[in-house]
Amino acid sequence: MVQSKHGVKILSPAGAPKPTGAWSLGARAGDFVFVAGMRGVDPRTNTLVEGDEARIRQAYLNMKTIAESEGASLGDCVRLVVYMTDLFRFRPIMEKVTEELWGDGPYPPRTIMEVDRLAQDDIFEVDGTFYAPLPK
Repeated sequence: MVQSKHGVKILSPAGAPKPTGAWSLGARAGDFVFVAGMRGVDPRTNTLVEGDEARIRQAYLNMKTIAESEGASLGDCVRLVVYMTDLFRFRPIMEKVTEELWGDGPYPPRTIMEVDRLAQDDIFEVDGTFYAPLPK
């Protein structure tokens, strides 16, 4: 476990994809877990999964893996930021996957941005902040 002098813990749990550069998958600061932008990367191969819906689902599942490593669930998500290369095309798929994973909600606050390009020419990226209180 890597930890800063102020107690920020860098996260790299088993079952998560490997970073492709000089960044960390997530960090815990106090009672909050911050997950970096996750894409549709298969953690076993570190390559993009095939299919738009499968890729969007995998990005969410990668984020979920990191949050769960610190005791949080999707229901503990307090903020999502989503990046897509084509809102018109991919937003309906993202809504379907979001409803599948969160069920009837409640759904976390979310910001969606259309971008020209994502790493590895992916179509979707999501980052999240989770509440995961430390044991007293």
